Amino acid sequence: TPRKAGNRLFVASFYNGPRMIEVSPDGSQAKIVWAGTSDSEINTDGLHPIMMTPVFDGKNIYGVDSYGQLRGLDASNGKRLWETEQATGKGRWWNAFIIPHEDRYFLHNEQGDLIIANLTPAGYEELSRAKLIEPTRPVQRRMTIWSHPAFAMKSVFARNDKEIIRVDLSAE
Repeated sequence: TPRKAGNRLFVASFYNGPRMIEVSPDGSQAKIVWAGTSDSEINTDGLHPIMMTPVFDGKNIYGVDSYGQLRGLDASNGKRLWETEQATGKGRWWNAFIIPHEDRYFLHNEQGDLIIANLTPAGYEELSRAKLIEPTRPVQRRMTIWSHPAFAMKSVFARNDKEIIRVDLSAE
């Protein structure tokens, strides 16, 4: 899903990677500010996401690459600031959904964990992790959850192929 900040639009795809597009104030013209150069699903530059929607705050981009690498990018030029597999795992199509919340981020990974973390230009800092739900869908040689969580009523809702659960997040 494209992400917009100001007059810039960030788009990315699995094979063709990232592009930053700048739209003129009247919307009549657009230009590519920068673009990734890799067409490889393995040797990627920038960000080559599969299912997750990257976060773009105007200065930085955070997302999960094609083989599970959680990455931070400089939005001005698309250069990688850092990467880690600590929140995801390593392998083809590993995934986590990133949800900004106040001054931190919720990450729901395909193993059913809900992670609260700081994502900054300096890197990934995990604050807490809890197992929400068991993965039930076989993908390659692992079990996964590839459904985005929902947040409402101070709770997180997560589902696998067998159940949907609600976990209260309001406790101190």
